[in-house]
Amino acid sequence: MSHEASQDNPYTRGIAQFVAGLTYDAIPNEVKTRIKLLMLDSLGCALYGADLEWSKMLQTTLTRVDTSRACNVWGTNLKLSAPHAALINGTQVQGFELDDVHRAGVLHVGAVVLPSLISITEMRPGMSGKAFITAAVAGYEIGPRVGLCMRPDHIAQGWHSGATLGVFSSAAGAARALNLDADKTVHALGIAGTQSAGLMAAQYGAMVKRMHAGRASQSGLYGALIAESGFTGIVNVLESEYGGFCSTFSRSHDRYDLKELTAGLGSVWQTMGVALKFYSCVGSNHTTLDAIRDMQAEKPFSAKDVKRIDVHGSQVTMDHVGWKYQPQGLASAQMNLPYCIATWLLDGDCFVDQFTDAMVADPARMKLSEIVHVHHDDAITRLGAKMRHKVRVQVELNDGTRMERTVESARGSEYKFASESDIVEKFEKLAVKALPKAQVEQLRDAMLGLDKVDDATKVAQLLGKR
Repeated sequence: MSHEASQDNPYTRGIAQFVAGLTYDAIPNEVKTRIKLLMLDSLGCALYGADLEWSKMLQTTLTRVDTSRACNVWGTNLKLSAPHAALINGTQVQGFELDDVHRAGVLHVGAVVLPSLISITEMRPGMSGKAFITAAVAGYEIGPRVGLCMRPDHIAQGWHSGATLGVFSSAAGAARALNLDADKTVHALGIAGTQSAGLMAAQYGAMVKRMHAGRASQSGLYGALIAESGFTGIVNVLESEYGGFCSTFSRSHDRYDLKELTAGLGSVWQTMGVALKFYSCVGSNHTTLDAIRDMQAEKPFSAKDVKRIDVHGSQVTMDHVGWKYQPQGLASAQMNLPYCIATWLLDGDCFVDQFTDAMVADPARMKLSEIVHVHHDDAITRLGAKMRHKVRVQVELNDGTRMERTVESARGSEYKFASESDIVEKFEKLAVKALPKAQVEQLRDAMLGLDKVDDATKVAQLLGKR
């Protein structure tokens, strides 16, 4: 078998030129406002995640093997080397299915961008808040575009997109933070891209699913730092027909679209496509929970009133969350749609307090999940990636009442973005689990006023226990 040796890289280079050339003044005001809220949300998720079992295991293990004390592990009094801090902090952001998601690009963006970026502020003090925002936007813009290029088939094939796509967001943000030129940014992307990995089977109860974002953030950080020294990566990491990211991580060439990689760079801002979560479960479940919530507002009902629920959604919804529930750990509970519907019907909420080890095999939830039936609707699948979370939900009550609701976008989505007060409320509710209220308020004010901060190292300092 012969393969083309061409190293043409118009898309990888196009991304690198955008990242290296991005300035604060070139970013629209609405994007600057939005990204501060997105970052605040991610930091709240990370602080809540600091005390979770899997986070503490990583903290303990890596503290034993790493004697460096350069960067904060958020929400703790621990310090580690930048790569290990990024690994743990990314894990904490993604630790409880609370963090953001770019639905069309299938990526939790803050979890991969912020850990590497904040580590750089600690290694290189003096970065202004405006420079921090610029680097963050560079990261938030790139990973989702790789996801749009790869289409939902990427995750349907079994790759965990947050882990695979995330390396490019992390590398882009880190490269901008280090002021790498376009040539070195190409290599940063090429070094990060070859480290890309993550399997969706982790969703069935494995703790390692929580770590995928941390590994992606760490890989992007390595990519930027090593490229800065002159180390080279795959220059056509996205385009190469043999062994390139897109060709390798897709079933066939007609399953991805390279043009999406640079489409609208500098004019269409994917940062505005990042959605926030107000349920503590995978984003694919949120439209269904909203549909049930809306129907309950129309005619109140609870678990005891429901005979059957049918959810019609995309193929990705079927594969990702529609499987028959088996108690395999918290991750599987938070991923599974029937379990989350049962939880909502029983508790009237689906947030952090609803997901505990004791509830994973709760007989009431197990029994109720069996009345939920998830179906593939080819018409929804054909709408493409941007509508992959659209659902048509039918509820049949014991009294014979039949209700139906179609929801395209969840609360907090890019189409129904949350208010600043709702986002701040969520942040504070989560952050006080790890830090004193006064420090939480200082961190809130620093993030919301980040463009006025002289040294973004202040953010890193506020994330550690004093």
